[in-house]
Amino acid sequence: MACPYLEYRDANGDLTFDEARAYCTAADRFVQPLRADICNDRYELEHATHCEIYRAHADGDDGAGDARAEDARADDGGAPIEGADRS
Repeated sequence: MACPYLEYRDANGDLTFDEARAYCTAADRFVQPLRADICNDRYELEHATHCEIYRAHADGDDGAGDARAEDARADDGGAPIEGADRS
């Protein structure tokens, strides 16, 4: 089951996209494709286990701290995935 915070949007204000892009309503921003893979529970990943944004919201936090931390990182495709096999 996909993350309940995931949406696909084909526009952002006046800007429209050729293809819909993954948007995290918990973090209130567009996310990288790798993050969307986690949201969609692809490749043996589970959003409830591997996504710190989801976990923060599930724990009652607003997730803003996680979103700010990710925004501060260089755009390298998203935050590290906890528990994911990197081999």
